[in-house]
Amino acid sequence: MDLKKYIPSAFGGTFTLAAKEKTMTKQGTSYINTLVEKTVFQTRKDIKQWKDALDLAANVETPKRYAIYNIYKDIMLDMHLQSQVNNRMLKSLSQSFIFKDASGKINQELTDLFQNKRVVYMINKAILESVFYGHSLGELDYKNNELVFNVVPRTNVDPKKGLIYYDYTDDGKKVEYRNVNEYGSWLIEFGENDSLGLLNGVVPHVLFKKFAQSCWSELCEIYGIPPRVLKTNTQDRTLVSRGQKMMQDMGSAAWFIIDSTESFEWAKGVNTNGDVYQNLLHFCNNEISMGISGANVGQDTKNGSNSKEQTSISILQDLIDSDLSLIEMYWNSIVIPALKSIGVITQDVIYAYPPAEDLDKLWKMTTEAANFLEVDPNWVKNTFGVQVLGSKKTDPNQQTLKLSLDSGFF
Repeated sequence: MDLKKYIPSAFGGTFTLAAKEKTMTKQGTSYINTLVEKTVFQTRKDIKQWKDALDLAANVETPKRYAIYNIYKDIMLDMHLQSQVNNRMLKSLSQSFIFKDASGKINQELTDLFQNKRVVYMINKAILESVFYGHSLGELDYKNNELVFNVVPRTNVDPKKGLIYYDYTDDGKKVEYRNVNEYGSWLIEFGENDSLGLLNGVVPHVLFKKFAQSCWSELCEIYGIPPRVLKTNTQDRTLVSRGQKMMQDMGSAAWFIIDSTESFEWAKGVNTNGDVYQNLLHFCNNEISMGISGANVGQDTKNGSNSKEQTSISILQDLIDSDLSLIEMYWNSIVIPALKSIGVITQDVIYAYPPAEDLDKLWKMTTEAANFLEVDPNWVKNTFGVQVLGSKKTDPNQQTLKLSLDSGFF
């Protein structure tokens, strides 16, 4: 099959298309390159800032999402949240896909050509991120004669009104991206206009986790190295100076000096070894897992069991299957028409994933059928990765030991 009729110049080079020489180039300036970069200060986030960000995103006249997306960027530093998002996304991104023609026949050459291209990975990643962030606006472009896809910074995009702000703190300079000529071809979007994504539900739990960790660390400091107190005559500068030097030389623990006539007492609090913070951290981790993966997978080592793990993995797999269906839908309804409009694909094709197979069950069926039927060795190798050399021959001289366990054996 001649791939030139399918891919004119999507991956570098110049091919013959419609009986004339055509080199694919993008007209106009990239929107991403014209945006103003802003410095984001990593200040401590709290629930009030989250609520203010939600109010700003829900503003009827001038909705802005930069505040909520800056909070998303901050909470994604949480390792537990990262692991849950990666568990769901990376498994979908690693799935092999196929291109089929209108009759349902696999276009193997086209599939192999797209299979290892970064542009496909970036498009699928943007589609999956629309589940977590609510929206993704991406721009196709050419870099070094190769097709690339970049996501427009979400802080500069208002999907409700269809606007791209060149500076998200300035309402003046903006563009209605759904009215430009590039929309639907070079500029494509995924997600819902009103959704803030799954991450919005886990924001308070990550913030409470940070609070619990901070309090727990202070508790460790107090219990591990309690503060030191020195009583002296604070009116005598010589004694105070000598006391300061003495306390500094004794170590780095917290210390203070009071007058000999003053008294210092420890406040009587609740005796704890940190269980209250540990329980809060455990609760927040469970809620994060439920929001992203739908279940707690591989976390509850105290009350966990194999049956619980199998059920949790099955629930996560259902979400992954849903994500794969979402990718198929966006490719067939948005991405492929966009690639056809810019001349990257010139034939009617369908993006799909091969049907999932239960390899354990399939292997059991294969081994049972091999006792009665001929099994194709090439199919066994391609499906299970087992190199089949041929049927195993039985040595006629080999004796088999048999035990008769009848009533007279004992």
